[in-house]
Amino acid sequence: MTRVLMAALANQSSFNDVSMTPGRIKTELLSGLTVALALVPEAVAFAFVAGVHPLVGLYAAFIVGLITALIGGRPGMISGATGALAVVMVALVAAHGVEYLFAAVVLMGIIQIAAGLLRWGKFIRLVPHPVMLGFVNGLAIVIFLAQLSQFQVPGSGEAAGHGIGGGQWLSGMPLAMMLGLVALTMAIIWLTPKITAAFPAPLAGIGIVAAIVIGFGIDVPRVGDLASIEGGLPSFHIPVVPFTLETLQIILPYSLILAAIGLIESLLTLNLVGEITGRKGGASQECVAQGVANTVTGVFGGMGGCAMIGQSMINVKSGGRTRLAGIAAALFLLFFIVVASPAIEQIPLAALVGVMFMVVIGTFAWNSLIILRKVPLTDAFVIVLVTVVTVMTDLATAVVVGVIVSALAYAWNNAKRIYAKTYTTPEGAKVYQVQGPLFFGSAAGFLELFDPAQDPSTIIIDFADSRVVDQSALTAIEAVAAKYQAAEKAVQLRHLSRDCHQLLSKSGQLVVDSDDDPDYEIAVDYSVRTGVLGAGH
Repeated sequence: MTRVLMAALANQSSFNDVSMTPGRIKTELLSGLTVALALVPEAVAFAFVAGVHPLVGLYAAFIVGLITALIGGRPGMISGATGALAVVMVALVAAHGVEYLFAAVVLMGIIQIAAGLLRWGKFIRLVPHPVMLGFVNGLAIVIFLAQLSQFQVPGSGEAAGHGIGGGQWLSGMPLAMMLGLVALTMAIIWLTPKITAAFPAPLAGIGIVAAIVIGFGIDVPRVGDLASIEGGLPSFHIPVVPFTLETLQIILPYSLILAAIGLIESLLTLNLVGEITGRKGGASQECVAQGVANTVTGVFGGMGGCAMIGQSMINVKSGGRTRLAGIAAALFLLFFIVVASPAIEQIPLAALVGVMFMVVIGTFAWNSLIILRKVPLTDAFVIVLVTVVTVMTDLATAVVVGVIVSALAYAWNNAKRIYAKTYTTPEGAKVYQVQGPLFFGSAAGFLELFDPAQDPSTIIIDFADSRVVDQSALTAIEAVAAKYQAAEKAVQLRHLSRDCHQLLSKSGQLVVDSDDDPDYEIAVDYSVRTGVLGAGH
């Protein structure tokens, strides 16, 4: 581990411009310690959600966190076992057992590596800003709701002793004590930066509250009440499943879903952390890093994972800006598992809940509540929709829904922009100057612009102020030309791009280029069904 740490420090300058001074190293290590403490209850809880042993979640947090910190696309990001993946895994574990989960995680990683090598990470640019606002708002609510389970008395059955629901809500003095410690933690986190910047405020909150609880012997839920985190080093373990086509058919659907959810959440976290730290790029590198991390964790008995926005926010707000913080968080977590589990199990859950509540306050885009009345109605609807879907389903579904709604709204708005200016030349030809983009959404409106029955014998359609986008546009142009040909009237097409000329001239008709034709390209190969089109000069 020491060699890994030193190698990362040696390569730090190639990843960012933060100089590794003694003060910076201290900040990064303390930030990593804070993140590691917050990772423990999260990893344990998500392991229970997935129906696996707590160490399966803790090993995933360590391995995924370490590898992505070393080779990920954005220094400062924290990855580990997440609830978004756990809710998908539970069905596979229940039906086929944990070994099939390990196999699915390995395949998930391979898919993510392929996505990175194919540079599909760049498509995260298609996520509109309203979707990002809804995403972070929904995420903040999800993080908040996830902490409420710590205010319950453990129930019966599988949930008993896990502190993750299934019981009654705390009441009376236990509830008051829990709320008081949460409030104290939040107050310490808020006040610490005003007093000193020597160490991260969340770490101060955890440390002071833990000292009070342990020193005075206050009877409140602690990390050890969730489960024991004691264990050894993760060991190499090939998933014990039949290497057959049937096994592939079982795990492939889960692997595809897990890979998609993991990449979407990771890339959105990458953008969010990038906005805070002022860094760009790295999407495809992050895809590869996530893939390598999940492939490795699958053969070391981990449940897989992806970027964790809550822990990433803790890291960057604690001063973590380099890969050292993420590496330190992973190594501290391993240290907790192997050596320091008795001490870590004594930390009160109230302190960790207080930290996460401050993350909620810092993550929620409060300005979005103000701009809802100022932005276009469609954007406001998307913000609210993505927030609600995030809370009701999962982050990946919410983002996909938001992007689809935004794309449809954009297409509809552009479909209404198509119109034509007309005039008659001295020679008696009627000119249609098409305005606005011509694509599948505006094709029907484009057809309605023309009147073959009443127009003169020569028609000129000028696309200088338009843009032909797709196959539907080419089909619409062909349909208009066919109508004029049926009426025995000549049509000239002007200012089409060179590739439009090539695609439309497949009918065998002569096409003449103009010097001032545009040079944009359309992304579709099209074959004209009938030879009806004329010159483009």
